[in-house]
Amino acid sequence: MEDYCERVDPIVVAKASGSTLVDIDGRSYIDGNASWWTSTLGHNHPRLVAALRDQSEALCHTALAGMTHPAAAELAATLCGVAPRGLDHVFFSDNGSTSVEVAMKLCLQYWYQNGRPKRRKFVSLEGAFHGETLGVTALGGVDVFRQPFAESLLPCFHIPSPGDPAAAEQALDALGVCVSRNADEIAGVVLEPVVQGAAGMRIYDPAFLRAAREVCDRYDVFLVFDEVFTGYGRTGPMWAADHAGVAPDITCTAKGFSGGMLPMAATLVSDRIYRGFLGGPERAFYYGHTFCGNPLGAAVALEVLRVFEEEQILDRAVPKASRIANAFSELSALPGVGGARSIGMVAALDLEGDEGYLANAGWRVYDEARKRGAYLRPLGNVVYITPSLNIPDADLDRLLEVLKSSVAAVAGG
Repeated sequence: MEDYCERVDPIVVAKASGSTLVDIDGRSYIDGNASWWTSTLGHNHPRLVAALRDQSEALCHTALAGMTHPAAAELAATLCGVAPRGLDHVFFSDNGSTSVEVAMKLCLQYWYQNGRPKRRKFVSLEGAFHGETLGVTALGGVDVFRQPFAESLLPCFHIPSPGDPAAAEQALDALGVCVSRNADEIAGVVLEPVVQGAAGMRIYDPAFLRAAREVCDRYDVFLVFDEVFTGYGRTGPMWAADHAGVAPDITCTAKGFSGGMLPMAATLVSDRIYRGFLGGPERAFYYGHTFCGNPLGAAVALEVLRVFEEEQILDRAVPKASRIANAFSELSALPGVGGARSIGMVAALDLEGDEGYLANAGWRVYDEARKRGAYLRPLGNVVYITPSLNIPDADLDRLLEVLKSSVAAVAGG
């Protein structure tokens, strides 16, 4: 923080449109990470702006307690229509951290009142990141985020990440051993499917998800997929789980859920979990969120789903993903680059040198890219792009050109 205050000159964004940010001095930057992976349809998509404006003129807020409103009801129905199979119930909240925290509380309370009260622990991956609130910090496997709070967290087993090619087989074995030995204590297995974002865009084989589904079925443990980042077409299909052809018991979504327009999230669950809360009033899920299903967010999130379908966002992103993959394959040959990888509209490369979230090689690339008119957000020595799914081809080409010249300036220097 001290270094930031003394050294950093932040970009002061005045307006944005599509894939472009404009600062108060009128300089433009291509948004290389969709503003922390959220603006999947670009900034200020006219249909989303219109939905927000129209809803604001009719109803800005009402509690979702003993009442509802059309946008929330229609959003829930439409969302379940595109969700992984078997997820037919929705709980709304306001951000990705909360959507995962909701999932954790659902798992804990379900087992508490349905015959397995000792199930109080979770399983997640080394390098995992599931949000910033205290509950989900327990799941985190990035030390710099987790260690200051370690003594105050729920117990969690962290198994090796399948995103490390050298440990992929070990990760599969560790998952089976961990769950089999501790099934009576485990409330849920929580995974970022296919891509671990904050860990450095670690991409892993979908076979691991199939194995996780089999293990959880065998020991009757809930499987939770955190699709806050990976959902809504980021990895290609609508959900990263689709790569494996499996469905979890709970899915969490945010970020692209509202197209980056408003804080809005959802946690989708199976009918079994839903029914585990029926009965007397003491069995209800007491998580009274003030802005649960708020009309503005619901209207925008509903319009996002309509845009995805009517503008064929997933299909049109396929050739863009191919261009990104080809560009990163070429980047992997540059001196000072240790390797590159991509899936869908996610691509990353590793700069040689120090590793870990606090490494600074990526920030030198950030500085070079900023000079050239692009905004990147590295993860230590990992430089990545996650542009909007509908980024214009000309903007995408420009982003890739800036990335290449910026990496070359740093890695070759």
